[in-house]
Amino acid sequence: MRSQPRPGPLPTAPPAATAARLLRGAALAGLGLAIGAGTVIAAVPAGAATTATTATAVRLTAAHRPASVPPVSAVFPRMGRHASLPKGATDAAPFGQIILPDLLVVAPQGLSPAAIAKIRKLTGVRHVVGFDGGEIKAGNRAVSVIGVRPSQFRAWTPLRTATDQRFWTALADGRFAASPAARQKLGLRPGASYQVTGAATVPLTFGRSAPLGVDGIDLVVNAVTSRRLGLVHQVAALISAPGASLPALTAAVHRIAGPKAKIVDLRAEEQATPTLPTGPGATSGLPSTYLELFQQSAARYCPSLSWTVLAAIGQIESADGTNVGPSSAGALGPMQFLPSTWAVWGISGFGRTGPPDIMNAYDAVPSAARMLCADGASQGTVTGLRAAVFAYNHATWYVNEVLALAAQYAKAYPRN
Repeated sequence: MRSQPRPGPLPTAPPAATAARLLRGAALAGLGLAIGAGTVIAAVPAGAATTATTATAVRLTAAHRPASVPPVSAVFPRMGRHASLPKGATDAAPFGQIILPDLLVVAPQGLSPAAIAKIRKLTGVRHVVGFDGGEIKAGNRAVSVIGVRPSQFRAWTPLRTATDQRFWTALADGRFAASPAARQKLGLRPGASYQVTGAATVPLTFGRSAPLGVDGIDLVVNAVTSRRLGLVHQVAALISAPGASLPALTAAVHRIAGPKAKIVDLRAEEQATPTLPTGPGATSGLPSTYLELFQQSAARYCPSLSWTVLAAIGQIESADGTNVGPSSAGALGPMQFLPSTWAVWGISGFGRTGPPDIMNAYDAVPSAARMLCADGASQGTVTGLRAAVFAYNHATWYVNEVLALAAQYAKAYPRN
């Protein structure tokens, strides 16, 4: 055993929500969430008059249900508040993983459990998350709402949103959330109660506002509220398959979801290499958080390397030390080094003594910075950076994934 301190319970640097390239640019409103998702919706502040003179009222009119969508009673049987709902439907478990989606599929009549199971089994698919949805109208403006399982969906949202525990706690507790634009457009007030009418009239409290990462999505509710409102069950799904051929994957998903399904390529949005910050200069002492650890490791061991690249690799490889292996290939530790690679590049970081420890983040992160620097990051160029990340894991999809995630960190921490 080593006597040197370990990061151990280092607070996790807010992981980039693996989410997110997260649905952004998906423009669901233009993809067919205007599917008449139930008799949604009229919403006004609870207890407020519904006359035209009520200045604070948000008047939402019912959307028409196409004949092809089954009655709410046929899709959503009557149930108690939490009865028969899967784990994650209402809880706000701590965020632990980042998932970057490659495809968005929208099926107007919903994706069956069998269809989602088949998508999960497609070659290259790593993760799939489905969610409910529907369209409402605020005056003459369409307002889209999705229903999610908070503990599952948060991994697919933008970094700041995914790590905002109060946002997810409020959603899990039955309050609804909104995008910043929807909050302004509808005049929503935190803590105010609104009557929302779908399959039933449901009084809902507005919780918090945060970027949702989905163009055209305005409101979010949890799975329990979704059922009460009669939103179309599993109307859409996000698919993460970073190493798969997108044309082949898209064709396979179409065969499963049906000809009416709409599929959007989200990977194309991440191909450009972003401009990444290099962060603050080196300081003395041991970092106390993973965020500081990534920043200080870059500053000390490869000043031309953006700390965001180390953060992205650390999150993708081990969720910041949550899963330290061994992997199927035998990689170990928070930065997932192969023992043979560690023998060449492992160092004891931050001036500490003793043999380098592959499982110790104070050694692993500086060692990763040192290796990336030698493999091209020291050049300070896009070409050099891409070559360095490719050397870390020999796959172009991995390079794109790391740089996309690094861009999320850069966006969330522009001053670091």
